[in-house]
Amino acid sequence: MNELKVDLKNIYGFTEKATVDRLMGQMKDHLTKLHSKTGAGNDFLGWLDLPSAFNTKLLEDIKATANELRSKSEVVVVIGIGGSYLGSKAVIEALNHCFAPFVNKKDPAIVFAGQNICEDYHTELLEMLNGYSYSVVVISKSGTTTEPALAFRLIKQHLEAKVGKVEASKRIVAITDESKGALRKLASQQGYKTFTIPDDVGGRYSVLTPVGLLPIAIAGFNIDDLIKGAKDAEVKTGLNVPVSENHACIYAAARNALYAKGMKVEIMVNYTPRLHFLTEWWKQLYGESEGKESKGLFTAGVDFTTDLHSMGQYIQEGERILFETVLSVAKPKCKLTIPADAENLDQLNYIAGKRLSEVNLMAQLGTTLAHIDGKVPNITLNFPEINEYWLGYLMYFFEKACAISGYALGVNPFDQPGVEAYKKNMFALLGKEGFEQEGKKLRERLV
Repeated sequence: MNELKVDLKNIYGFTEKATVDRLMGQMKDHLTKLHSKTGAGNDFLGWLDLPSAFNTKLLEDIKATANELRSKSEVVVVIGIGGSYLGSKAVIEALNHCFAPFVNKKDPAIVFAGQNICEDYHTELLEMLNGYSYSVVVISKSGTTTEPALAFRLIKQHLEAKVGKVEASKRIVAITDESKGALRKLASQQGYKTFTIPDDVGGRYSVLTPVGLLPIAIAGFNIDDLIKGAKDAEVKTGLNVPVSENHACIYAAARNALYAKGMKVEIMVNYTPRLHFLTEWWKQLYGESEGKESKGLFTAGVDFTTDLHSMGQYIQEGERILFETVLSVAKPKCKLTIPADAENLDQLNYIAGKRLSEVNLMAQLGTTLAHIDGKVPNITLNFPEINEYWLGYLMYFFEKACAISGYALGVNPFDQPGVEAYKKNMFALLGKEGFEQEGKKLRERLV
């Protein structure tokens, strides 16, 4: 197998093939709307042709900057939240050695900050950084988003105290708005190297911009192959591909057909820990794009077989409101064979000589059958292996399917108005200027 295959055979006991076929036609209409830029949020479609139109000069600048930071850093701190960190985190975790901090001495360790406001986390991060030479990539369009702005203030002061302001300015790269915002102003004042977040690309669609590509390149991975995979996905999910072969249309139609049947939760399933953060990236992409106007599938994720010993019980026998989308990888990265044991006390000699990947596959197939028997529909996404090319392909495929799926729901898949609610309450409770009256009302509610 050398292609992505979207396998729907295990949903047809729960929805009709005719329904999915009809919805595929509708998805083609939404795809046309997307490419003609006539749908909601059409001012945020810069991601649509990013792979095929990627600027060669920009790509070389990203790689040169990555090499510069790699040459002077044992650790690189990437500061961002949401789409500003999840894309690079997903790719780096998927490609890295599972125990990279212990075995990878040639590439700088990539750590993340500004994705939470936990005092313990950031205190311990600063303690760790005391012992290492490090650089910083700070990602924020405005420079005032609370979580990354707080982290950057802390880490900037720490770095300046450690190496001095002049050297610190050479170790900080800002990825921000082209001309406005607090971070752009600070970068200009301090002389930081900068990259631009395109105005027409939202955070959760930004993995193929410097937002995702710079940290991935710093980690030592091949961003040319990542872009190539995305470019091929762009072609194979494009307008010229028959709807019956268009992966994005097929996936979007299937999930919308199941949603119409009362399946309100989509669980992303993987059978390798490498893909945990790809699921986290996918959860944000779909949850933030579709969850509006009291509509949308709730996106969740499980790591099997680990979570078969926890969430597996609910999936098998809980409320029948969910379906699974399984990421199935044909080829593992490593090879490990199960040895025979003379005493066989664990009774595993019946699988001696088999590879762990074969056992894992049988666990996957057995689980799928059990869940179908438990009335859980199953979409399977089969792809050859985990590498830069296939991660780029998958991420673009998910982005395209998400956009047309959002249009099918009748929502704007490119805004996130609900995200502002917690921010306003937080500002009011903290006493930010201009929020005094609202703060008083909220504190009364908390008594």
